[in-house]
Amino acid sequence: MSDGRADPQDGQMDAAPAASAEWPDQLFALLKSHDIRQVALVPDAGHSRLIRRCEADQAMRVISLTTEEEGIALLTGAWMGGQKGVLLMQSSGVGNCINMLSLAIIHRTPMPMLVTMRGDFGEFNPAQVPMGNATQTVLEAMGTLVKRADRPEDVVPTADATIRLAFNTFRPTATLIGQRVLGAKTFGK
Repeated sequence: MSDGRADPQDGQMDAAPAASAEWPDQLFALLKSHDIRQVALVPDAGHSRLIRRCEADQAMRVISLTTEEEGIALLTGAWMGGQKGVLLMQSSGVGNCINMLSLAIIHRTPMPMLVTMRGDFGEFNPAQVPMGNATQTVLEAMGTLVKRADRPEDVVPTADATIRLAFNTFRPTATLIGQRVLGAKTFGK
């Protein structure tokens, strides 16, 4: 895993706007303010700074998943055990979660998801485009309330809104963090 600016398996990222450097730290503070105790994830360069902050916090339990749908079951169990959690993933992982989202709907489980987008603005990898273009539609078709942030200054307020929605309405929600925030990846320089 890298610092969020490069992904050794997917290529290099172009420089994102300087303001984007602050949103992962602000997002970490937001998770703390919502008493998020469990963070389920498949490692992702777009979330790497936030992941490091969560791993360093003794009050948070960070669980690396084999595949994203495991996070739905894990966070359902966390909620039943009295703890709040969040699922961090890349848009390509959303397709893995579709069937499992019914678990959160049936059991009225808050399921906030923070999704870094691929297949979006300036994407270099054609394999990322289909799921990137379908992410919001697919999540909404499964009953997930979805909001999107395409500017660094919108990430935290949008995430705050979707986290509140998840825990106030007992349902899955997602904040999609667009590639304009992350910076477009390329095949090395």
